Amino acid sequence: MKVLRIVTNVGATTPAAAKRFYRDVLGLDVLMDMGWIETYGSSETMTVQISFMSQGGSGAPVPDISIEVDDLDAALTRVKKARIPIEYGPADEPWGVRRFFVRDPFGKLVNLLTHHR
Repeated sequence: MKVLRIVTNVGATTPAAAKRFYRDVLGLDVLMDMGWIETYGSSETMTVQISFMSQGGSGAPVPDISIEVDDLDAALTRVKKARIPIEYGPADEPWGVRRFFVRDPFGKLVNLLTHHR
């Protein structure tokens, strides 16, 4: 057996509320929209990962979702333009990532990050 995909599912009374954050701010594609479920992603290959954390690192809370982006400054600009409050960071972490936390429309803590290259 081989795991092909892991999907984070977030309970939401109005799934369409995700569009502003996940499509408009993060630039993800709407992969499926059936009214009661909307799935966002990328046509590019994403790796399969799942993390279990006792803390968020550097004294931060454990995020609900971590999303790696190729340009954290561009993500930060989009978040600020959308007037979404930043809850942590931006911070250069000792384990080689730069990141910041925001909340999505459903109150989930989202860790936006990029790896130092």
